[in-house]
Amino acid sequence: MASKKTNDNKVTPEDANSRRDFIKKSGFFTALALAPPSLVMASENKWDEKIAEYLETVPLSIEVNGTKHNLNIEPRTTLLDLLREQLQLTGTKKGCDHGQCGACTVHVNGTRILSCLSLATMQQNAQVTTIEGLSKGKKLHPMQEAFIKHDGFQCGYCTPGQIMSGIACIKEGHANSREEISEYMSGNICRCGAYHNIVDAITEVKEGGKEL
Repeated sequence: MASKKTNDNKVTPEDANSRRDFIKKSGFFTALALAPPSLVMASENKWDEKIAEYLETVPLSIEVNGTKHNLNIEPRTTLLDLLREQLQLTGTKKGCDHGQCGACTVHVNGTRILSCLSLATMQQNAQVTTIEGLSKGKKLHPMQEAFIKHDGFQCGYCTPGQIMSGIACIKEGHANSREEISEYMSGNICRCGAYHNIVDAITEVKEGGKEL
């Protein structure tokens, strides 16, 4: 009777799951062994929650509107949630939370980004500017003044993102005509339909040549 050939190198799904589970558990106990004794002995109640919190956060150094922050955050925290929930900078709005409306636009190292699509951990040592960081005391930024003058908002919910994108649009060199402004502002949705006035505001700031 012929013997059945077997492939000793074949890894079954069960083997793979067992190995992953072993690695995860080994990593946890290794980290536990390296955790500061003060953390482990801090409290006999809910010690596992304290250790989990210690293991599941990462350090972040970030500058927001000229102020430096050294934080410990969960790896999955978005830049938007960091600004709104931990730093209480609620001017940046959460609209769609899928990068489709532009309400969460901020500047990172001078470049506009959608903060809802960016993990905060990706901005280590970055310089972030939000709508709160534009004015100097009671003196508004030229783009803020232009939005008020031209009635570039109605409900105002999208306005912070519109203003941040408008400034970036000029700095990027994409404000040379109304058509070009409309194209490069197309990622910012205004549900009230104030697009014409928004373009007016950006055009005035561009033509005025004011420092941004």
